[in-house]
Formats: sequence, C-alpha cells, structure tokens
Amino acid sequence: MLEAVIVDDEVKALQSLSWELTNLSDEVDIVASFTDAHEALDYLERNTPDCLFLDIEMPAMDGFQFIKSLKNKNFPVVITTAYNQYALKALKNEAIDYLLKPIDTDDLEVTIDKIKKYNTKNLTSEKLEKILLNFNADSHSKKITINTDGKLLFLNSDDILYAESDGNYSTIFLSDGQKILLTKKLKEVNTLLPDNSFFRIHNSYIINLNKIKEFLKTDGYVVLESNHKIPVSRQKKSDFLDML
Repeated sequence: MLEAVIVDDEVKALQSLSWELTNLSDEVDIVASFTDAHEALDYLERNTPDCLFLDIEMPAMDGFQFIKSLKNKNFPVVITTAYNQYALKALKNEAIDYLLKPIDTDDLEVTIDKIKKYNTKNLTSEKLEKILLNFNADSHSKKITINTDGKLLFLNSDDILYAESDGNYSTIFLSDGQKILLTKKLKEVNTLLPDNSFFRIHNSYIINLNKIKEFLKTDGYVVLESNHKIPVSRQKKSDFLDML
C-alpha cells in the first residue's frame, strides 16, 4: 500500500486528485491532504509518506520553496500543476515526475509505477547500506565501514594511526598520510573501531595501540610510528598502562 500526501491550495484540485488516486488503485492510500503549505511541512517533519503530490502555484509558498523547506526528503515528490513551463525546474528539484492538470488517468498510472520502482530501489539501497555498516558489529574485525560524503569507505583498521576530535567533527589519520573528515563526534568514531587495538587516550584523541613507537612517561606523550606526538590525559594514564 502506497501512503500518499497531497498538497494543493485549491480544494477542488485536491479533491479531484484524491478521487483519481483512490479510484485508480486499491494500493494507494491518501493519509493526509493539505491546502496550507505550512501545515503540510509540519506534518512531514513528523511523518514519512511513500510519496508526495505537490502543487506549484500556491500563495504563501510555492512548490519549489516547499521542497527546499523540507527537512525530511526521504520520499519521492510528484509535481502537479496547470502550467507546463515548470517541467525542467521540477526535474532540477529532484521531482520524480510532473503531472499537468487536468491530470490524465494514463499519466497517473505511469507515475504510480515510477513511485513503486523508486521506493523499491530505495528500500534495497537502505538494506544494503545497513548490511555493509554492520561489518563494524564485530569489535575484533580488522575491517571497518565509515559513512562519509554520501559514500561508504571500507578501511583496514591496521591502516589507521589515530583519530582526532574537532567539536562535532572528527578526523581519521591514515598511515599513508591521508586524512578523512567525518561529521561524527569522537565518541561515535570510538564505537566503530576495534576495542582490542584502539584506545581513547585523551578527550581529543583515539590511537591505534599497534602504532605506538614510544611512551614519554615524564612528558605524558606517546609517539606513533609516524612520529606524531599524542598527549595522554592524566585520567586515562592508568587505564592506558593497563592496556599496554
């Protein structure tokens, strides 16, 4: 069953599309409809439908402004309008289809088919991503999976020297000199790393224990194979020595 939401400031147009959708297929359920764009945005912040049918010409906020205001965009958007000049802009705003009013039943059938294919493909991608991310589940695994910049990186934990905190961001430093910036706090990065070989030595640093070259006890620093000097916090010193 496809759960659909309709946003159109014209009551008759909204009712007409609702009737078309419910009579076209018993697989479509209109879970909400709105003539007020702001009320629709509020609803979509709390709910994720299978598709959204959105009018362009609306008084308080046009359809493209509406799309930009969406915080949750995890569903396909179909543009509905009486004006054909918006087709290109609709595609640029990532709408999956464009229906010209009055909406033709055959065109609507094609659109429903596109929505189904889009959602099936999306669901498959989400499942695959979860499977890949679960490579991290084994705390002793040498391979870790990191989600960054819209892609999944597969790193060998032996290639990681250390990770450094920068507020809400973290940077992973690799043996070959590469740096990977993550939109994760250091405590989140810590959960991704094998706990048998990585240790949070300081509030701002996690190190690979296998990469330690020296421990300067007087100065309170470790020196890694790369010659990076990492401070050891007083609170972590005892636990760190136990790990060694």
